[in-house]
Amino acid sequence: MKGEGVLEPLGYDALKAGFRWEFPERLNMARQVLEKPDEALAIRDLGAGREVTFGDLRGMTGALAKSLSARSVVRGDRVGVLLSQDPWCAAAHLAAWSLGAISVPLFKLFREDALASRLGDSGARVVVTDPEGAAMLVPFDLEVIVPASEALASAPLSFADTGPEDPAVLIYTSGTTGKPKGALHGHRVLTGHLPGVEMSHDYLGQPGDVIWTPADWAWIGGLFDVLMPGLALGVPVVAARMEKYTPEACARIVTEGGVRNVFFPPTALRMLKASDAAIPGLRSVASGGEPLGAEMLDWGRRAFGLTINEFYGQTECNMVASSSSAMFAPRPGAIGKAVPGFEVAVIDGEGRETVGEGDIAVRKGAGSMMLGYWNNPQATADKFRGDWLVTGDRGVIEDGFIRFVGREDDVITSAGYRIGPAEIEDCLMTHPAVATVGVVGKPDPLRTEVVKAYVVLKPGAEVAAPELQAWVRDRLSAHLYPREVAFLDALPMTVTGKVIRRELKARASSE
Repeated sequence: MKGEGVLEPLGYDALKAGFRWEFPERLNMARQVLEKPDEALAIRDLGAGREVTFGDLRGMTGALAKSLSARSVVRGDRVGVLLSQDPWCAAAHLAAWSLGAISVPLFKLFREDALASRLGDSGARVVVTDPEGAAMLVPFDLEVIVPASEALASAPLSFADTGPEDPAVLIYTSGTTGKPKGALHGHRVLTGHLPGVEMSHDYLGQPGDVIWTPADWAWIGGLFDVLMPGLALGVPVVAARMEKYTPEACARIVTEGGVRNVFFPPTALRMLKASDAAIPGLRSVASGGEPLGAEMLDWGRRAFGLTINEFYGQTECNMVASSSSAMFAPRPGAIGKAVPGFEVAVIDGEGRETVGEGDIAVRKGAGSMMLGYWNNPQATADKFRGDWLVTGDRGVIEDGFIRFVGREDDVITSAGYRIGPAEIEDCLMTHPAVATVGVVGKPDPLRTEVVKAYVVLKPGAEVAAPELQAWVRDRLSAHLYPREVAFLDALPMTVTGKVIRRELKARASSE
């Protein structure tokens, strides 16, 4: 593969040595996805009990593109997509890209403050959603398109004359330091994901492959690790909306959808393991978010009859490393090797490659690397150290295997989500009873970590933990609220008034 095709089964070393990113001068992701035979299956929608062909998807995309154009959406405009696993979610992104506009994925569990932050920062004035999402958007001054309830007229589909570096999608990070930042990606981002996705599924694209993930399509893991790569490779994608993840629902979806390839977040795997579930018939299982360890890998072999392939990346530069049982034996505790096309190293504070522990970094030029942070040149500059994008993770590379050591920042990994504490702290600080607060991750055997808030109340104020939990849940998201709240007389602070989170993390760990 030279950046635009399918990985050939040549073995890891040959693929790594021979890979070069070669993007065509003109590249539009909508065209890249949709140029398939009309009759080929694109999405198996279990929720609606229908199969969407590429001909159907092309028609849906054309109709939405026409509707967007009628609302004066042009090249460079931002279009919000507030939909979960639904064929219209795919069509909405594709329609925006076909016009040269920039799609902005939004999570259905967000509440008003979280939506306001992302809509305000991106400047999106049109959002494609469903009736539930339309109700969520009532407080905002923008135009809403609900395709399922609108009479969308079919229209011929054309594609804007875009190149690999032209902006296409704006995906917001978890907000590990301050407010969430918008990682802006170009039309090459889909191609940039393909080698890692193919590798993590042992050459995805084999006859009979059908892919699914319980991860929401609003996240980069759902959108660019499963949905768009599956479509681009001609692998049918299963859409299944789960009110709540359960092992029983997972097994049902795999059976009903004819699923052969799954991306499971680590928490989903732990829940399967705790239920002693066995899901036969899968050809590949990929997982990313944190290392699984030898015990989980051994369980995976018994439960699935295969080796779980771990992968690694982040919103700013995704699918940079992976395991692949078809290429090499896994090493427990390691997250795999660098994906062909990606140069991954550990570097020191000066940006020099180092032996032993260092900062995990990816060299500039990788296909899935962001163009930069939206309207934030300083944050973009801070993300790089010389020619290297610094992930914020510490690690060691041994014999080509990358071993994760820990976070350099304060990100919380909970149930597969990467959660930044600053946004939660800002929300809690708006409560009239709260004087100050520090939010950290507390180790948890099932979720990796749970969000814990240490709160100092204003003099004379009284408030119970459930009220503060509801305050965050109602304003940000159901996955961001602190599952534990503790009240302190004072927080550990630096001389400049910043909360010393590492001391709170130590306290939470000791608990």
